[in-house]
Amino acid sequence: MALPRAEVLFGDSPEAPALSKAEVSSRFDELMSAVDTAPTRTLGPADVVQAFTEGRGISFEQQPTTAYGALTKTLSSPDLVKGLSAESLASITGALDELKSQQPDLVKDITTSSPVAGGLVAFDLEAPAKMLTPRPTPLRNRIPRKKGIGLSHRFKVISGFSGTGTGGVGNIHPGIQDTSQNNFAPGGASNGLYYARGPKISYAGYDKNVAYSQFSVSDQVTWSAQYAGQGYQDIRQLSRTSLMYSSMLLEERMLLMGRGTSGNGFLGALPAPTGLTVTARAAAAGETALTGASTNIYVKVTSDAGDFGQSVLTSAANVAPSAGDVVDVKVTLPAGATGVRVYVSTGSSDPGDSARYYAGRTGTNTFTLQGPLPTSGVAASTVTADTSAYAAGYDGILPICTGPESGYVGRLNGTFSTSNPGVEYQNAFVSLYNSVKADPDRVLQNGADRKQLSDALKVSSSSNYRMTITQDQLTGVTIGDVVNTIINEVTGKGVSVEVHPWMPQGSSVVLSDTLPIPDSEVSDVWAVFNVQDLMGIDWPVNQFAFESSSYWFGTLLCYAPAWNAAVTGIKAA
Repeated sequence: MALPRAEVLFGDSPEAPALSKAEVSSRFDELMSAVDTAPTRTLGPADVVQAFTEGRGISFEQQPTTAYGALTKTLSSPDLVKGLSAESLASITGALDELKSQQPDLVKDITTSSPVAGGLVAFDLEAPAKMLTPRPTPLRNRIPRKKGIGLSHRFKVISGFSGTGTGGVGNIHPGIQDTSQNNFAPGGASNGLYYARGPKISYAGYDKNVAYSQFSVSDQVTWSAQYAGQGYQDIRQLSRTSLMYSSMLLEERMLLMGRGTSGNGFLGALPAPTGLTVTARAAAAGETALTGASTNIYVKVTSDAGDFGQSVLTSAANVAPSAGDVVDVKVTLPAGATGVRVYVSTGSSDPGDSARYYAGRTGTNTFTLQGPLPTSGVAASTVTADTSAYAAGYDGILPICTGPESGYVGRLNGTFSTSNPGVEYQNAFVSLYNSVKADPDRVLQNGADRKQLSDALKVSSSSNYRMTITQDQLTGVTIGDVVNTIINEVTGKGVSVEVHPWMPQGSSVVLSDTLPIPDSEVSDVWAVFNVQDLMGIDWPVNQFAFESSSYWFGTLLCYAPAWNAAVTGIKAA
């Protein structure tokens, strides 16, 4: 422990007038001499043994815990006092009393908040950081990935011939008689010769050319982040891993709901909804009346394209609700839309898109405004152009299954039937079988929609669903059930029901993995063709950062869209 400076102990003592430097020095030397000559004693092992042998205990005096306590204890030593003059002792004592009030640290204990607010303690920091990042990619894991070349993938399709009932080819009667004669030549031209033979069959077909697109995402780790993280986590390794998973997750979403532009042979941008109406009505049971409305409510909407974007805005529609009202927003959605996004503002006149805020989305054609109106968030003014389709993109499963080549599209604009659970999918099975003799393999749903379908079975008055409790379950009943298979009532095949983690609520698809057609030359209905599959690139270091990118170059193919279907417009329960 260091003693205070001589000037502090003797220079301006409240008990004595100011001293000269010589007198200060003299008194300090006197103090040091007294400290050095004070007798000391150190107990050794022999002293301790002897004390207990003679029946004497050893008293260990409580030692001072502060600098002030150590100094005052030292000054109380008789041997030290003898070596100091009265003036020196008075000066030191007065200086310590003054320091006690002027320098609180001299009297503070070391605690969890002193002398440093955060405490002189270690941090129990567990390394590395926990990765609470869900990353399921079921489509990417299941759909076959094949090698592509060039700038696009091409194939030719024979979509029908006489007797198939597909491709727009009509049927002909094959009956003949001995006198039956038919005249035909290559290309359908007549050569004037007739032969005894049956009528000529017809064909239909088309070419398919699917463009490849390039995809990439990137990340950067500054040198300071990398080196400061040493001993806790390898930040560069974290960056590379996150980049890889991000690429896979974004591809998964593209496989499900991506849309390419029509200029590249894809479906193209979604048009805005039509027929926008807004209607005020009294809040029903379970609904919350609107709050925050000022005179009028102005609404604009867009067609929802899923995770990647939306259509352009419609024109505004308005209504003046009364106290206790909610407002129904209703539209006609274009084919391929996964739902509608709603933007709302309020005022005596329309305040414009900069004050019109996102109120939510729905997978049906109707959205109900209730509760407090949004006053912040994403403004309609940010929707300046269509973002539903991308030039560097392809059509995903949802657009294909809801597009013009799909085998069936059913829009409910309501909840699942409880009088005949699953009838919505039976209607799809019937239509697919009648058109192309399809026998689908699985249904993909949003989690909330699968729960609704399962609940519809439980509450149906016409179903045979029942709960049975056995004797050993009287104190521990397991409840709940889930629909995991729908029996195709046309073909008798079990169609598995699966939840896709990124499927938008309100939409579901019915997929065929293979075709029930021998020698179709289609081993997989869905396939990913990549000129270059996913790879990672570490860029040369040309600044104080490590930079990485992913890259892949390919497209998604559906060889037989008519063997797939969609059930959309599922209203949330």
